[in-house]
Amino acid sequence: MLEEVERWLSTRSWSATERPLHRILAAKQRTGQTVSVVLPALNEEETVGEIASVIRHDLMRQVPLVDELVVVDSGSTDRTSEVAAAAGATVVHRDTILPRLPAVPGKGEVLWRSLLVTRGDIVCFIDADLRDFSSDFVSGIVGPLLTEPDVDLVKGMYDRPLGGAAGQGGRVTELMARPLLNMHWPQLAGFVQPLGGEYAARRSLLEQLPFPVGYGVELGMLVDALHLVGLDALAQVDVGVRKHRHQDGQALGRMAAAIYRTAQLRLARGHLIRPSLTQFERGGDGFEPRTYSVDTEERPPMVEIAEYQERKAA
Repeated sequence: MLEEVERWLSTRSWSATERPLHRILAAKQRTGQTVSVVLPALNEEETVGEIASVIRHDLMRQVPLVDELVVVDSGSTDRTSEVAAAAGATVVHRDTILPRLPAVPGKGEVLWRSLLVTRGDIVCFIDADLRDFSSDFVSGIVGPLLTEPDVDLVKGMYDRPLGGAAGQGGRVTELMARPLLNMHWPQLAGFVQPLGGEYAARRSLLEQLPFPVGYGVELGMLVDALHLVGLDALAQVDVGVRKHRHQDGQALGRMAAAIYRTAQLRLARGHLIRPSLTQFERGGDGFEPRTYSVDTEERPPMVEIAEYQERKAA
């Protein structure tokens, strides 16, 4: 490990317990910064309501840490929107944001568009499939952005159990993202959960970043932020244990391919001969191929979008 990373681990890796809520609130009041929480959601009616309810109760009613709670529904076919609204979140449908630009499927697309429907100086992203959710996930990762003026992006770190086995979750992280980062961006080797969906950043940083539209958004954001603001502006906070719905092996394969593609674009800005992935499923006549396109599209920095510029000027 690079000496720079060893030093970073000792100065930019914290536990949520290191910043009590009263200290975070005092910093928020002193600096006047506002906080938006965004939940990107697709068919998460079983979990999104509980997450929104906890944030509303703990961080909006009991204490004024979160100013805005927005669920961006990316085309759910279940009751995600109704459940989220009943829990007190503002629900916005992806396709109603920037309608002149047709939306494409993908998590990164939703996160990018969320910048147009939120106003917080700090934007915190939380995945909508978490179980046994604690508001420490929000306060823990938002805390350093309120108390440390030279920190621009904070990732959550946590244990990720798989079944009954501790620490066995995050398979794409261990098999794809971590090797890529260690080999090509060793300054980022200290991140425990580089692909984690729980992180917060200053709007002033987010609006300058391109957003891969799919699963590559977290890796792309880390790499681009490193180049834009440097390692010392990045941090991570231990928020305990993350429990969520796990995907099957083929879905993980597609995720890994998108992450590799995101990394490849940043390494060379070149062209893959075939940006697609073929997987196999057993059918009536034996193994049948299924080919999926790999996310290759990226959205430009939000600050370049005319509607966003107009909204900031208003």
